[in-house]
Amino acid sequence: MKTKSVMIVGVGGQGSLLASRILGHVFMAEGFDVKVSEVHGMSQRGGSVVTYIKYGEKVYSPIVEKGEADYLLSFEQLEAARWLSYLKKDGVMVASTQKIEPMPVITGAAEYPQGILPRLRQAGVHLMEADALDLAQQAGSPKATNTVLIGLLSTMMPFAKEKWEDAIRVIAPPKFVDLNLKAFSLGREAAV
Repeated sequence: MKTKSVMIVGVGGQGSLLASRILGHVFMAEGFDVKVSEVHGMSQRGGSVVTYIKYGEKVYSPIVEKGEADYLLSFEQLEAARWLSYLKKDGVMVASTQKIEPMPVITGAAEYPQGILPRLRQAGVHLMEADALDLAQQAGSPKATNTVLIGLLSTMMPFAKEKWEDAIRVIAPPKFVDLNLKAFSLGREAAV
């Protein structure tokens, strides 16, 4: 199998580490060699973060170059636009409609761009989007946005739903397993 890659992009504090661990677990359970990078960027709350995951028969490095990502999982709209150049021409972007204002917007030095996701779609990006924050709140916590998006992404990948649920049971903290399973299911339903 040709090596595949996933990039997770967002803002510090959104749960990209948990998301990358769940993805890595699913890929390993399927028998693939997996490499996951550490979270790169300002991982404290509010800073831009990116995590790379590669899986395949043999993977030598987790780093994803521009134009190489099969999947771009974006926890926030502006981050979707910022990292778009890393997505393959036939790649899939899974994005939350959530907007988190960066510091220049908060201080009034800049304005948050409007119409990001519609412009990406008009540019020909294969985009799946959902109000992941709202779905996470329906599941019981806004912190479950990451597993909502994993649910959405899972519908684009050839792995059984049960493999994803098993990974959540293993990776999520025990007291949050049910919450994350519900968020995952809501994400899958949003893809329909």
